[in-house]
Amino acid sequence: MSYKQVKRMTPAMRIIHWVNAICMVGAVITGLYIGHPYYQTFMADGAVDKYVMAWNRYGHFIIAIIFDVTSVLIAYLYFFSRFEKPYKKLIPNAKNITEFKAVLINLLTLNRKKEFDSSHADSFNTVYFTVFHLLLVWMLFTGLQLYVHGLGSGISSIGSWWPWMLHLVTDWTIPVTGGSLMDVRIAHHMSMWFIVCWVVFHIYYQVWRTIFWKEADIAIVIGGSKFVKDDTEK
Repeated sequence: MSYKQVKRMTPAMRIIHWVNAICMVGAVITGLYIGHPYYQTFMADGAVDKYVMAWNRYGHFIIAIIFDVTSVLIAYLYFFSRFEKPYKKLIPNAKNITEFKAVLINLLTLNRKKEFDSSHADSFNTVYFTVFHLLLVWMLFTGLQLYVHGLGSGISSIGSWWPWMLHLVTDWTIPVTGGSLMDVRIAHHMSMWFIVCWVVFHIYYQVWRTIFWKEADIAIVIGGSKFVKDDTEK
């Protein structure tokens, strides 16, 4: 039995994936520090560096900006990519629902039943990644609400339009989460743990697929391709 190489991710998609992965690590590290400082640094004279919190906040904010950019790119590619259009896998038609169930059963039965084409992006994985992107967007809105709350004067270094715009697009998170800024903070923190759980299962599932399907799925984010059995071979 021979295998054929199937392209699954373009270079742009792989770059976005690894940028998000690296930023995710940085966001967790800096975010946990902002919520509860767990280390301190010292100056050459032995004094405590009083700007550690400022640097963590700065890094967290820059990471949020990067996530903003990648979120826009991902949203665009969902609908207008010339390689594949993931939104088609989200349409709840009979074909996608059947495939979703088949992939889920395959996972739950440890590959004892595999009745779907694994050479392409399946509905289960597409839905799973869509949940991640929605969580990321939620994190961005709640995080920007916490950020703009720190601009109590209503002005910023680039003018009053910036806080005004942030209030306009993020103030709705306060009533949605419970009515106070603390509720937003708790929702932002809890969402981080949901994303961490998402990442853990994502890594587990890719390793699982690689072991059970033997199609090198884990190599997709590195080389962009996987290998599937060539059914056309005679």
